[in-house]
Amino acid sequence: MSKKNNLAKRKRQHEYELQKEKEEKEKKAQKLHAKKSKMKIDGSDKKKKKGSGGFQVGKRKLKTKLTPLAKAKAAQAMEVDK
Repeated sequence: MSKKNNLAKRKRQHEYELQKEKEEKEKKAQKLHAKKSKMKIDGSDKKKKKGSGGFQVGKRKLKTKLTPLAKAKAAQAMEVDK
């Protein structure tokens, strides 16, 4: 028999390929499971209050620009008297 057609070598190669396929399937299953668990919604049975709108509207903070005069006054007020 030629080296290429060696029965033991073919058998080992076949087992190796089967093992690789099994590992790949397990990896895919694990990734799929992780993806599904990531997408799960918390199934706790908490009752929501009736009348709530489902979202909260907060007050918006306005940013104001200080004029140079106001900046100077603020800096003067912050200075510690020596």
